[in-house]
Amino acid sequence: MCGIVGYIGKKDAYPILIKGLRRLEYRGYDSAGVALLNGSGALNVYKTKGKVDNLTEYCTDKDVTGCVGIAHTRWATHGEPSSRNAHPHYSQSHNLAIIHNGIIENYADIKQKLIAKGITFQSDTDTEVLVQLVEYIMVKKNLTLLEAVQVALYQVIGAYAIAIIDKREPNQIVAARKQSPLVVGIGDGEFFLGSDASPIIEYTDRVVYLEDGNIALIRLDEGLKVVSILGEEQELAVKKVDIDLGQIEKGGYPHFMLKEIFEQPECLTNCMRGRINVEGDHVTLSALIDYRRQLLHAKRIVIVACGTSWHAGLIGKQIIESLCRIPVEVEYASEFRYRNPVVTKDDVVIAISQSGETADTLAAVQLAKEKGAFIYGICNAIGSSIPRATDTGTYIHVGPEIGVASTKAFTGQVTVLTMFALALAEAKGTIDRQEYLKIVKGLNHIPQVIEEVLQTNDKVKDLARTFTYAHNFLYLGRGYSYPVALEGALKLKEISYIHAEGYPAAEMKHGPIALIDSDMPVVVIASHNAMYEKVLSNIQEIKARQGRVIALVSKGDDTIAKIADEVIELPDVLECLEPLVATIPLQLLAYHVAVCKGKNVDQPRNLAKSVTVE
Repeated sequence: MCGIVGYIGKKDAYPILIKGLRRLEYRGYDSAGVALLNGSGALNVYKTKGKVDNLTEYCTDKDVTGCVGIAHTRWATHGEPSSRNAHPHYSQSHNLAIIHNGIIENYADIKQKLIAKGITFQSDTDTEVLVQLVEYIMVKKNLTLLEAVQVALYQVIGAYAIAIIDKREPNQIVAARKQSPLVVGIGDGEFFLGSDASPIIEYTDRVVYLEDGNIALIRLDEGLKVVSILGEEQELAVKKVDIDLGQIEKGGYPHFMLKEIFEQPECLTNCMRGRINVEGDHVTLSALIDYRRQLLHAKRIVIVACGTSWHAGLIGKQIIESLCRIPVEVEYASEFRYRNPVVTKDDVVIAISQSGETADTLAAVQLAKEKGAFIYGICNAIGSSIPRATDTGTYIHVGPEIGVASTKAFTGQVTVLTMFALALAEAKGTIDRQEYLKIVKGLNHIPQVIEEVLQTNDKVKDLARTFTYAHNFLYLGRGYSYPVALEGALKLKEISYIHAEGYPAAEMKHGPIALIDSDMPVVVIASHNAMYEKVLSNIQEIKARQGRVIALVSKGDDTIAKIADEVIELPDVLECLEPLVATIPLQLLAYHVAVCKGKNVDQPRNLAKSVTVE
């Protein structure tokens, strides 16, 4: 959840670290801190509660010199957000400083043993326990920092990405990872560390993704060396990162979320590029070519995901079952991993994660692999843990998503799932040629349709002002629109802090209708599809109870327009493609309501972009 940055080279480290923290602030913003080794041998740690701006203000009159440093922006797990619990943490002697992303599950036992040895603690965090343990091992066994880190990590249980510096060894950084991402950037006589590539790409496009259980020793005089916890030297796999710096800047938009909403036509074009041919009548996924046998002979598909990705999975379930005639189950990865699921070698497990680092989804992948299933990943972040752990998969290629509330990643995931269903159905012979062509052409045209939908932004903005007062919202949809209702409610909850629930429209009579009154706005997705008449009846039931209806309808629909309080018109598309269109106004509604309420849209309270801990 937390953001890690590191630098060692010949430049001043502080500005590089601060810029890196700003680019990683979406990962955590409870507190921030920096540790710097200056030329006189001092190890200075500065940290504050709050955002990176608070840290820079605090450091105004401090000594921030030095060419080696580590920095951190925190999302609290152990210990409340505060300056004392902020990272970096000193060891007792103040010779070492550490930053850490993850959770040390057995920290309490280790802490008690260290207290019994006379070590005192200055924070409530599990992270300080780790740096104290490393120093205790160094002193007791007379080991180097690298050796002590190896011994310490062998004793801890949990997930971590760490970076440690030692003022007695001012030309090195030791970093390690297990179940939490860490990237080493290789520059010209300098090295960088990051939780992801965003703080690195300004300086170098050459990176090494640390594998689980590996430790990096970064020295200016010797370069980069990677070893296992047991000391076995690992081969360096240097990758090239292809990210446009402009993709992680706001580009004139007031918030990343709004920028990412408006990027969706271009992003989905990129997602389909090379997969739908120029004529727009054929889908090709390399994974289905390379692993045709495993996918064609699957008896069942199980989709594992969390949050927004789970909603995308629900849409994927419907289109895969409809086109491919294969039973599909959609599981919360957090539940799947902690029971004893029935998974066999005849199953295909599809893992969906924007970051590719979601802890529960990664654990679900590992469990499914152990049971012999074939694993297919759908991710955005190239080189992340889930793509490396799966048998094959498809990247969504929508570019970095900085806003915590996922927008373009959701539509990218739905687009990939739709292409997957089309390609598999064609290979299995379960789809009529004319239906196949109709859906492929419709999907290929979706970016232009979304461009048209985005023109409703001003209308949605005005509408949002009317409903900012609400304390509760209800979202209703049927068929393909039901998961969109869930996603719309989640977006509103995440960034405006208004309680919202999504339901299948027909389930309204089984409980939620009791909540409806004049203070309850109800968002209904009521496009002109097979269940239009039934959804129309639901709207009439809501109005009979003085509910206020915001309806998403097909263009030209004047029946619901006469009943609903507010109407947003959507272009006509195939029913299976409606989620890609209907979700756009709901993203805009959540955004504008949150802005009207004065909320921090890109960094909502208590949330972080990538959930890399349980």
